[in-house]
Amino acid sequence: MAKTYVIGDIHGGFRALLQLIQRMNLEKDDRLIFLGDYVDGWSESRQVIEYLMQLQKEYDCIFLRGNHDAWCEEWLEGWGADLDWLIHGGAATERSYAGITPADRALHLEFFQRMLPYYDEDPHRLFIHAGFSSMHGPAKEHHPSNFFWDRTLWELALAMDNRIPPESPFYPKRLTRYGEIFIGHTPTTNYDVTTPMHRCNVWNVDTGAAFKGRISALDIDSKQFVQSDVVQEFYPDETGRNK
Repeated sequence: MAKTYVIGDIHGGFRALLQLIQRMNLEKDDRLIFLGDYVDGWSESRQVIEYLMQLQKEYDCIFLRGNHDAWCEEWLEGWGADLDWLIHGGAATERSYAGITPADRALHLEFFQRMLPYYDEDPHRLFIHAGFSSMHGPAKEHHPSNFFWDRTLWELALAMDNRIPPESPFYPKRLTRYGEIFIGHTPTTNYDVTTPMHRCNVWNVDTGAAFKGRISALDIDSKQFVQSDVVQEFYPDETGRNK
């Protein structure tokens, strides 16, 4: 039976991504949903994008846009290097693209432009990089940048009192729009957790790849997960986004 995996933030960790995919033992009909933030951090962002473009030729892949991908897309479009982007991992991405031909740069830009803001083909499940603020769901979001910047959805799930049932009028409407919500964006390592976290109906699959964590893939049905080794171990002479 085909499986669907949701894959958390990668942040230029190409070698760790290769290890993760190998460990997943994928079957040809498996689906991969990537939650975004493919770039910025470790030194091989360009290689990550090139690998993902090849991977989608072999498997059914869904690519969502993260905040770092939005930054990189603007840079590829020729808007110049945003200072915040450079500070938060963009400098390593810019270096990884040194020497790329105009034709290949255009192919990469097209890949970024095809990324989805969120994915909810199954009305029971939402896949989104960060979150949304509208109580009516992402389709009614007034600020689309929340799809790849919002942290309040995850903070809301963390802060919820488990004694409040979902049918209560006091239960947040945002958390009732879907049976399950899968996100990245906020590293679980911020909470000293190295594996995907589950609060209310929200699963956080960003396990800190940009810092001192791993890349994770979660089977959305069984909730079993596969991880790479710590990404920093593949890049011992680099700091990633660690200060």
